[in-house]
Amino acid sequence: MNIIGLVLLLVCSLGACYGRSGPRMAESWRDIQQQRKAAQDSLGQGQLWPEPQQYNCSSKLLLLEHFRFAVKGPRCSILDEAIQRYYKMIFRRPSKPRHWLKANSSGKGDIATLSKVYIMINPQNPCSDNDMPDVDMDEHYEVNLRDPTFPSLIVANTIWGALRGLETFSQMIWKLDDGRMVVNQSILVDYPRFSHRGLMLDTSRHFISKQVLLQNLDAMAMNKYNVFHWHIVDDQSFPYQSRTFPDLSTLGAWEPYEHIYTQEDIAEVIEYARLRGIRVIAEFDTPGHSASWGAALSQLLTPCYSNGSADGTFGPINPILSSTYETLEALFTEIMEVFPDNYLHLGGDEVDFTCWQSNPAITTFMNKSGYGKDYAKLEEYYIQTLLDILEKIPTKLPAKVAPKRHEFVVWQEVFDNNVVLDGKTIVHIWKDWKGTEWQPEMHSVTKAGYRAILSACWYLNYISYGADWQTYYRCDPQNFNGTAAQKNLVVGGETCMWGEYIDSTNVMIKLWPRASAVAERLWSAQSVTDIGNAEKRLRAHRCRMNRRGIPAEPNLGPDFCATEYSP
Repeated sequence: MNIIGLVLLLVCSLGACYGRSGPRMAESWRDIQQQRKAAQDSLGQGQLWPEPQQYNCSSKLLLLEHFRFAVKGPRCSILDEAIQRYYKMIFRRPSKPRHWLKANSSGKGDIATLSKVYIMINPQNPCSDNDMPDVDMDEHYEVNLRDPTFPSLIVANTIWGALRGLETFSQMIWKLDDGRMVVNQSILVDYPRFSHRGLMLDTSRHFISKQVLLQNLDAMAMNKYNVFHWHIVDDQSFPYQSRTFPDLSTLGAWEPYEHIYTQEDIAEVIEYARLRGIRVIAEFDTPGHSASWGAALSQLLTPCYSNGSADGTFGPINPILSSTYETLEALFTEIMEVFPDNYLHLGGDEVDFTCWQSNPAITTFMNKSGYGKDYAKLEEYYIQTLLDILEKIPTKLPAKVAPKRHEFVVWQEVFDNNVVLDGKTIVHIWKDWKGTEWQPEMHSVTKAGYRAILSACWYLNYISYGADWQTYYRCDPQNFNGTAAQKNLVVGGETCMWGEYIDSTNVMIKLWPRASAVAERLWSAQSVTDIGNAEKRLRAHRCRMNRRGIPAEPNLGPDFCATEYSP
């Protein structure tokens, strides 16, 4: 990692910043007292989430007075906007004394002052106003908060590392009893374990407002997620407003005026995410999960037959018509312009073959193609044909940048059905139910040389009582039987929130802080597994999210936040 200007030796103790235990469910008065103490302790010294790779923290404090950020070297509008955002975030609320807590320090004269932190981006990687986060972005950063005789620094190789460093610095700040803001003198080196740290939202089964999507992006940035997987359409509704086929949303959305995402809405979401170092990967799932497409494009779907005649119902996209692929090429050409990320999620899961099996034209096609009754081969034919078409559509990139092919993410069924995939395709593993475990699938995918991401153990739409975050925290995407080379092909994972019982009223509460557990698993070192340590930090982080306007639910047991959530 080529991070510049970092020489600082401190003899520090992690214990000054992190505790190693947390409360459990009360069984006695003593347990209740311990819970109260643990909740109060979590309000003290800065608790970081996710845990950094290296963090040496001194007991010596620095008092924030007349504070400002300063930029040395390259700067751009992304950095300038982030500095303003974090300054407001840090100083947005007046300090309130907490006299009921034990004093954290002596008088002002004993604490050195921190009035400036320099932000430095490697001049070999200067940022520009139009930079886009991508699959290869470098998120390394270092934070050095020194004795005032030396400058305090946030140093990064790229703008994306600088954004992560600003988030960490904001979490390092805590308050004394009298409300004054301080940080511990520290040296911190940090970078993500996995490059793909995603959160998927389903906006088809229930519509989620743009305002909530933006709020969720703020929460993702606080937890160092870097991919918003937007499962924007499905069987139930088609809220994406297409220029090419406007009737898709007019006829396919739940309601065509308020329950759609206009081109302007989508551009705003993408820009909001970009400024926070978050990629937006759209998913348009086919050939299944496409019933809503048929409201406007019924010829795109397969007519189902009963007793030898069409019965007026429709199944998956019809894979045997040339008109199908002409329509899809036109639509996906638009989609690739609207969503600038180099990756697009094509779905490919849960295709019900019943309608295909009933259709006589498809039966004839199957026989001529030598597929017999193996309809998985028909799905393979469809996906392969679609991939061949989409790979020829160039990515929309800024001027003077050579066009390059799009790459794709697919659900694991595409791999299971033996589709020939490009080496850069990412296989998304989700099955871990009905006797199917994800580990053998991960082994097979990586043995075949494909990159993979895991979601199987992170379906947060399955709500359970109690501290279920611990289950998510314990799941590791590299915990399967494979070689070191295979495990290196695991590029990360995604939290999934499917929308059967989720909409704008409850999605944030159900996501956070449960999704925070996955965020740490994907960012922090593999050795970071101490539940007790994590619980203390997660309590503090939940309160931090509440304080910043994120309604993170209290799923860690009895506690409180000094500043409770207020909409």
